[in-house]
Amino acid sequence: MPKSGLVLSPPGAAACCDPGPQLLLPSGQTDPVACCVPLSQGPLSAEQAEQVAPLLKALADPVRLRLMSLVASHPGGEACVCDLSDAFDLSQPTISHHLKVLHESGLLDREKRGVWVYYRARAQALASLGALIGYPAASPA
Repeated sequence: MPKSGLVLSPPGAAACCDPGPQLLLPSGQTDPVACCVPLSQGPLSAEQAEQVAPLLKALADPVRLRLMSLVASHPGGEACVCDLSDAFDLSQPTISHHLKVLHESGLLDREKRGVWVYYRARAQALASLGALIGYPAASPA
C-alpha cells in the first residue's frame, strides 16, 4: 500500500492521456485516475495501470469496501471511527488500520477532532474510479 508522502502520479505525468485537472490527494499526491480514459474507450498503459492499482487494491478488501460504503453513505457525509466499529466484529485498532489504508490511497479525507478521527469520502476520487470502470450504456435499438 502506498504510504503518506508517496506520489502515485509521477511529476508532469506526460505519459497519461490528456491529464486535465488533477485532484490533490494527501501529501501532494494527484488523482492517479484523472489521467486515464475509461477502460471501454482504450487500453491503459503499464504506467497508468500502476497508478490506478493502489486505489483498486485498497477497495479490494471486503472490510475496506464496506467501510468505504458506510462512510460515503453516512448521514452528513462523514463518520467517526466510533460510528463504524459496531458494524464489524473487529477491534477498533483494526478498523482504524483499514481506514488508514483508505486514507493513504486517497479515497478518504480525515480530520482529528479531540480524541476521535472523522472520515469523509473523497467524492472526486470515487467519481474518477467510476468513470474509469464505467461501461457505456447500450445503444438504443
